Amino acid sequence: MNQSENNYAQDPLQLISENLTSSSNRYSRQIRYANIGATGQKELGQARIAIVGIGALGSVIAQHLVRAGIGYVRIIDRDIVEWSNLQRQMLYTEADALALLPKAEAAAAHLRAINSSISIDPIAADLTSQNAEKLLSDVHLILDGSDNFSVRYLINDYSIKHNVPWIYGGAVGSSGMTMTILPMESPCYRCMFPEPPPPGTTDTCDTAGVISPIIDMIASIQATEALKLLTSNHQALHRTLLQIDLWNHTWLPLNVSGARRNDCPACAHNHYLFLESNRQEPIAVTLCGRQSVHITPGIYAKLDLNSIAANFTKIGNVEQNPYLIKLHLNDQLSLILFADGRAIVQGTEDSTKARSIYAELLGN
Repeated sequence: MNQSENNYAQDPLQLISENLTSSSNRYSRQIRYANIGATGQKELGQARIAIVGIGALGSVIAQHLVRAGIGYVRIIDRDIVEWSNLQRQMLYTEADALALLPKAEAAAAHLRAINSSISIDPIAADLTSQNAEKLLSDVHLILDGSDNFSVRYLINDYSIKHNVPWIYGGAVGSSGMTMTILPMESPCYRCMFPEPPPPGTTDTCDTAGVISPIIDMIASIQATEALKLLTSNHQALHRTLLQIDLWNHTWLPLNVSGARRNDCPACAHNHYLFLESNRQEPIAVTLCGRQSVHITPGIYAKLDLNSIAANFTKIGNVEQNPYLIKLHLNDQLSLILFADGRAIVQGTEDSTKARSIYAELLGN
């Protein structure tokens, strides 16, 4: 009996388990796809990506790329799992919402259960000009799963400054769009959209709602573009601003090959307005479809949640887990506080009111 036969006789279940979890078995169908093959699979295993926003788009992107065998996946998200997310954010369960889990942590647990062989790095934080250089560093590709314009302009600045490609995506109602941005090769986000739109001038999931199939469609295209980039198949990139409306059966790829602007502040003049912002004041952002406002402090701090929770019990009912505390102020209003000083004020869309509540409870 040779050594392998002897090992099998001694521990057949272990050898079966090793066979089932081996890379060649796990990714066999993907390796058989000629445009990826064994070489491409090795490239995927060595790739490092960041997904900014692990809500609707990010959930789909992350599942595709984790299952595909991307070696390192950093997920950055500022939010917690809530009931309104479950309609379209495919990673999460009712248990996640009941536990008030940060999306980054809940997503990481589910993604590790999908593929335990890769590295998942969850970061529960708001991506800002203060931390973008750190949180987006050391990756080969950035994928946009966010739901706000300021984050996209920030990613675009970082992308151009550090020559890191990124893949934009957005969806609302039954329509969405996506574009792959290659620094100094394709137009950048500011070439296409020079300035953020004024508040209230664009549809959001608050005003127009959203159906989950368009989320899957846009995010799946983003994930496919990522596979092309990370397996050296750049010639296969769609190189358009791709717009899709599932309800009205339209698919519109806009050719952007000549859309780079000589006067673009970011990619033509290397002026990184959003990345180099030196703000100190807290920022309040209304969260899509939630009647909630997210507060990001001007300066981050490490809070003692246990001590704060003890003080908050004098004000109202308090819930707590390792990541946050939730203070119920009344039947309508509550405040969720994270250890880095960020907060979500629930029960209002008035950013001034939310900032006032934050200041009253925590100071400026």
